[in-house]
Amino acid sequence: MHVLDEIDRRILGELQRDGRLSNQDLADRVGLSPSPCLRRVRQLEQAGIIEGYRAVVSPKAVDLTITAFVRLRLASHEGATVDAVEERLRALPNIVEAHLLAGDWDYLVRIVTPSFEEYERLLREHLRAIPSLASIDTTFAFGVTKPLSPLPFG
Repeated sequence: MHVLDEIDRRILGELQRDGRLSNQDLADRVGLSPSPCLRRVRQLEQAGIIEGYRAVVSPKAVDLTITAFVRLRLASHEGATVDAVEERLRALPNIVEAHLLAGDWDYLVRIVTPSFEEYERLLREHLRAIPSLASIDTTFAFGVTKPLSPLPFG
């Protein structure tokens, strides 16, 4: 297990805010020279602490204006059923997040679509076809109060 020191935490904080920082800029911000900074970043990647890098794309800019949070409840929790459900959830590109829950619901998924009609099609053709699905509950988001934020470690 990789133990994070203060410099690792600063590196992670800076990269969460701006994953496109050059190694030189990152090194300057955390008080290291470039070579040890790059070595630390590579160690954080190899340890699985940094899982990847990606661009944050505006859903509205790519015509994905509808966001739905959907709770799913299964009728059966047999291993093969759960595996089949999770495989289906991962296969649908409009499902951009899926979380396994404890409590009354089994999954919470976030779906983005260009229209309510497209959401309805997705519901009818794909979600309702999931094996052992007992119920579906959908809530539509009107806006984003707080976008995805850096993790608050430290």
